[in-house]
This record gives sequence, C-alpha cells and structure tokens, in this order.
Amino acid sequence: MKFNKWTLGLAAVGVVSLASAARADEKLSQVQTALSNTTLSGYVDTSAQWNLGSQNGLYGVIGNTPGYAYGGINKADGFNLNAIDIALDKPQDEGPWAAGYHVELMAGPDVQTKLNLGTIAGFNTTPAVNQVTAPLVAIRQAYVALRTPVANSGIDWKVGVFDTIVGYESTSDPLNPNFTRSYGYSIEPTTHTGILATFKANDMLSFSAGVADSSNVGTIVQPIDGRSQQESQKTYMGSIAFTAPDSAGFMKGATLNMGIINSVSGDRLGGLTGGTLSTFGTTSYYVGATIPTPISALKVGAAFDYLDIHNGHLAGGGNTDSSASVWGLYANFQANDKLSFNSRLERLTDNNAGFTTGSAAVDEITLTTQYQLWANVLSRVEFRWDHSEGTKAYDQSAYSLIGAPVHNNAYLLALNLIYQF
Repeated sequence: MKFNKWTLGLAAVGVVSLASAARADEKLSQVQTALSNTTLSGYVDTSAQWNLGSQNGLYGVIGNTPGYAYGGINKADGFNLNAIDIALDKPQDEGPWAAGYHVELMAGPDVQTKLNLGTIAGFNTTPAVNQVTAPLVAIRQAYVALRTPVANSGIDWKVGVFDTIVGYESTSDPLNPNFTRSYGYSIEPTTHTGILATFKANDMLSFSAGVADSSNVGTIVQPIDGRSQQESQKTYMGSIAFTAPDSAGFMKGATLNMGIINSVSGDRLGGLTGGTLSTFGTTSYYVGATIPTPISALKVGAAFDYLDIHNGHLAGGGNTDSSASVWGLYANFQANDKLSFNSRLERLTDNNAGFTTGSAAVDEITLTTQYQLWANVLSRVEFRWDHSEGTKAYDQSAYSLIGAPVHNNAYLLALNLIYQF
C-alpha cells in the first residue's frame, strides 16, 4: 500500500506507529498480472462502541451525536463493520522515466457517512437513521504514477484519483493514532480527481502542486444547478513539506507541512432567494508539524485547519461566507514494541459552517491505548469526550421536545480491531 506523504512524515517520527505501517508493507503479496511486481494489500476495520449517558436517539429515529467524520447515531451503542480497503499497487522504480499505478477501493458503512470521497458507486447515498442499505463502494484512489527527469530527483506525477495533500490524519484507518477522526480531518477535503506534481528539492524540502475537478473536493462543493463544470470551475492546490536533517540532534526527522486548496464551483444567477450568487466554493488552509522530544519514546504534534466557505454575495444582501477552524494537539508515547499511548486535544470553532449543532465551539479530548495481541492486528481501546460550549448539543431524552438535545457533553468508549494484509 502506498501512503500519502503526510502519513510517511508521521511515521518517520513515530506519531503513527511504525510497526503498523511496516506490517502493511511486509505483508504485500504478488498478484499474477502482466506486471509481476504488482502487489495486493488492504485492511478490515471493525469496532464496538458504547456512547455513555442518555439514549442517543428517540425511538431509534432522532439522535444528536458529535459531528466528526465516520461517527453518527448509526454506530452508537453497537458493533460495527467500519470499512474494507483493498489496494493493487505497482510502485515506481528508481529510473528517470519510471511509471506505476495505484488502485484502492473502499467498501462498507464508512463510505456512506463520508460522501466527500466523491467517487462513490452503489445504492442509497443518504440513508435514513437505522435504515438498512446495501454497502457502497468508493474508489479511494486510482491513479497512474509517472516520473519525469528534472534536476536530480525528478518530478513525480499522479494522474487520476488521489488523496488530498493536506491534513494530519489519513483516510486509511490503520495509519491514524486514534480510532475516531478529528474535527480537523472532518472539515478537510479527502480526495481529488486531477493531476498532482511533487518535486523533492533535497532531503529537507519538497513541493507539491496540482489541479483537479471541483465536483468532488468535498461535501460542500458541487456543480451548481446541475450544470456541467466549466474550465474555470477547478480546484487548485499547493503544499510545502520540510523535514529536519540528521544534524538537528533530537529534532532529527521533525516535519512541518503547509498547504492550501482552493475550489471554485461556478456562478449562479437568481436562485431560491431571488438574489445573485456571484461565487461558490471553498478554500482550505492547513499547517501541521510532528516533533520528536528529548524523551525518545515521546513524540508530539500540532495541526491547524481553516475552512473558508465562499457562499458568495447576494444582490441586496451582504457577504454570506461562513467558516470553521480547528486547533489540534497530538502526543504519542511508545512504551515498548507492542504497547503505545496516543492522545489528541482539539478545539473546533464554527462560524455558521454547519459542523456543530447549535454551538459555536466544541472541544474534544481523545485517549487511546494500542496493543498488539495478534500478528497483523491493530488493537485499540479508546475514550473520547466531546464538550459543546454554551449550548446543549448531544443526546435525546424521551421527556424532551423531539430533536432537542439535552447534554453539553458526549462520552464514547470504543474497542477497535483492524486486520492488515
């Protein structure tokens, strides 16, 4: 399995378990194809979770759970198959004109709850609460990998569907330090269809830039009024990655990543309000770092995400833009080869972006213990606490108004098992 550069940066300093990534690489098996070095890999992700407190839904219909990706009422107080991921990969060799490919499919309930994968095939994409639907299948990634000889390292290209270039966490479940996703991940785009170029200037500095369609940058940005995309309705992206050299002492391997993704999805005249909406799209800003410490077993990280939603200017009205921002702190303590402890602290600020329920700010703390009991199996026990500031946003009581949340706090206890092959 070929991982994105952000995940490799995390693995380099241990925030994401090196053992987990290594197991995935070691177990690659050759597939009988025209190319003998094509490999097959993937994972099966399952979990059981208990949402503490009052019931999370009224008669199993209405619920108020925290709004992070891959969560929701359908997973509350139950056993879950989260995702099945299968990848075929032919990596590039070291030649100046090297070529390869990567094809990765995701199936299972998580596909239904994270629609900004944007490349979904299947049945009902907006299931009602507790509705039984046929599993969906998404093209996680499917790109041709090429290299052109420029300078010493060359330029590496991805043409097709590829993971986003921003973010501290990955869409690949085993590569995250926690079971539940962060709010930072939840407001980011996850995938693009287009072309991406990466140039490694030296061992410390690399650059990426690309252009993609705007119709699948995320759940917010879609072609308007059913019209096809125009040449101006594209997503443009760029990022810079810095890695500390060996001479940096205990800071060796520390990474700093910065990226911007801007998506424009066209113009619309008139509309339901009768006004003129001049622009529509989003701009995502990201800064993230992973840092070793003088304590060799302890690594820390930080991330900042800002999403600017360009709702546009209505004739006779004002600027209707909305936004969301997330600050996140991470820590990893590797007790031994099998046992590690991971923690995450976040603050989400929502300015009419719709990521919170009646609250402008949400804080969350996640504590995860990871232990390897079985070969190739990632085992986690996790506790998560979400706190909605000022406004009750969670749970539902049989004695409250239908749909009215009753608590400021949401608690989750989960067991996560992932088999990697």
